[in-house]
Amino acid sequence: MADEPKEHPELQIVNREYGLPYSKGLMAQSIMATGLPPERAYRVAREVEQHLLESGESNITIFRLREIAQQVLGEEEGQSFTERYRRWRLLSELEKPFIILIGGATGVGKSTLATQVAHRLGVTRLTSTDSIRQVMRAFFSPELMPAIHYSSFDAGRVVKAAEAKGADRDLTGFVEQVEKVSVGINAVIERAIREGTRMVMEGAHIVPGFLKEDLWQDAIVIQLMMVVADEDRHRGHFYVRDQETDGVRSLGKYMENLDKIRRVQEYLIERAQKAGVPVIDNESIDDAVKVVMGIVLDAVSKYQKSCNLKIEVT
Repeated sequence: MADEPKEHPELQIVNREYGLPYSKGLMAQSIMATGLPPERAYRVAREVEQHLLESGESNITIFRLREIAQQVLGEEEGQSFTERYRRWRLLSELEKPFIILIGGATGVGKSTLATQVAHRLGVTRLTSTDSIRQVMRAFFSPELMPAIHYSSFDAGRVVKAAEAKGADRDLTGFVEQVEKVSVGINAVIERAIREGTRMVMEGAHIVPGFLKEDLWQDAIVIQLMMVVADEDRHRGHFYVRDQETDGVRSLGKYMENLDKIRRVQEYLIERAQKAGVPVIDNESIDDAVKVVMGIVLDAVSKYQKSCNLKIEVT
C-alpha cells in the first residue's frame, strides 16, 4: 500500500491569544511594498511558507514571521529589498497619517500608478481630483464657474483673448481650473489629516504651489509628478486605454488635443522642478511603482529618524 502523502500542519500566525492562518496573499502584498512586482513577491511569499513548513513550527509570532520574511527576501532579491522591507514595517508604527499626491497630465498613467501604490501600502482610501471636480460641477453651474466644466486640457475655451493677455490660452484655462479645484483638494486633504486617514490621491489638478502645505504638519504628505517624456509613448497610452475601456473615452478627442496635453505637461514639469517635487517618467509602470515606493519608504524612514532625534535631544 502506497504511503499516504503527509499533510502539513496549518500554520498559525499568533498574537497573544489570537491566531490566524498564514496567508501567501497578505505576505506577498507586504513584500510588494518594497517595489517588487506581484509575481516576484508571490515567489518570495511561497519561499517564506516553505521555510515555515520545514521549521516544523505550527505557531509563529508576527515578529518572527517578519524576521523570516526579511531573511528570505534578502536571499531571493538582495539586501536593498531587505532594507525596504524593514522601512515598510515602520509604517505600522507611524503616529501620523501619510498622504500620497500624484499629479500629471492626461494619459500619463496616474490612476494605474495610484492603484498599484495604494494596494502595496494597504491604503483603502483612493481618490482622484476628477471626482472632486465632478462634485463641484453639481454645485456650480457653467455660468457661475465655467472652467471646471471642461477637460483639463480644454479649459482654454472659456478664456477670453483679453484675459489671456498674450499668454497661452489653454494654459491660462488650465490654471484657472486648477485654482478652483484646489479648493476641494485642500478640503479633502485637510479632512483626511484631521481623521488620521491614509490616502492616495491622483489627478491633473495636483499642482505644486496651489496646495495649502501649511496644513500638512500633522501628516506625512508626499507629492509626486508623473510624466511621459516620449511623445510617441504618450500617444500609445491613449490607444491602450481606448482598447481597455472599449472606447468609453474618445480616442479621437485625445489625439486631436495631444499638443495641448503636452503643453500642460511641460507646465507641470516646470512647477514640480521649481518646488523640488520628484518628477517620474513612466517608461514602465513596474519601474515607476518601484521608484514611488522607494520615495515613500525613504520619507517614512526620515520621519522616524527625526522623531528619534527629537526624543534624544529632549
